[in-house]
Formats: sequence, C-alpha cells, structure tokens
Amino acid sequence: MFDRILSFFSAGHGYRTPLPAADAQHVLGALLVRAAQADKAYLFQEVERIDRILARRFDLNPLEAAKMRAQCERLNDEMPDTEELLTKLHDAIDVSEREASLRALWQVVFADGQEHETEDAFLTLAQQTLGVDPETCARIREAVLQDLKTD
Repeated sequence: MFDRILSFFSAGHGYRTPLPAADAQHVLGALLVRAAQADKAYLFQEVERIDRILARRFDLNPLEAAKMRAQCERLNDEMPDTEELLTKLHDAIDVSEREASLRALWQVVFADGQEHETEDAFLTLAQQTLGVDPETCARIREAVLQDLKTD
C-alpha cells in the first residue's frame, strides 16, 4: 500500500496550483514575486509582505491572499519575460495605479532589509516600462523607506 501511495506522488499526480488568467491583479502579484526573487532569494519576510499587499489591494482575507500569491507564483514561473508582464500591467491600469504598483514593488524589495543591484535593475525596468518618471519613482522609493523607519 505504501508503494502505491509513493507511486501516486512520483507519477506527477500531486496537486498543482492552477495557472491564473493574466489579469492585472495576478500580473501585479507575479511581479511582486519576481521582485522578491530578483536577488535569488525568496524569504519569509518577502512572502509575508506580498500577502499583506495582496490582501490590502484586493480586499482579501489572509487565506485568500496566500492562495492568490500561490497562483501568482505559478504565473511568475510560466511567464519568463519580465517586460511582457510589466507591459500587460501598464496596459491594464491607469497612472495612479502604476505608481501604487511601483510602491508595492519597492515594499517587497525592502521587506528583507537589504537592497541588491539586481533588485535596483528590476525596479528601474519596472519604472521605465510602467511609464513612471524617475523623479516620481525616487519620491515613492523614499516614502517606502520612511514608512519602514516608522514601522
């Protein structure tokens, strides 16, 4: 019986989170995951921050936010082109939402208390593709840093 159970899992019959539609909400979530992974580490603090952002932005309870993050992780894995994800988001939201999205990306990047060159490069690409001017991006970045100091 134990062998049958093991064969069930090894044959690829295990549960896999379904791939969500690439709507603006899930694309933003996938980009949050990508921002967290930009430094080649995906830490608990970043996961927690993503869940809080998703819950707050989309009025979800903690379980719904974690489920959405899992779907976004899958979308992140399936869509290798960052610029394509950013373009989808740009086309689906207005300027104020683009700035709010950039703020959320900075929050995830700073969640682990460290900033890496790869994260800066990711945020520069996000800023450019989302069409947020560098001055506004710098202001958003500073506001996120100030918020972290008061937390």
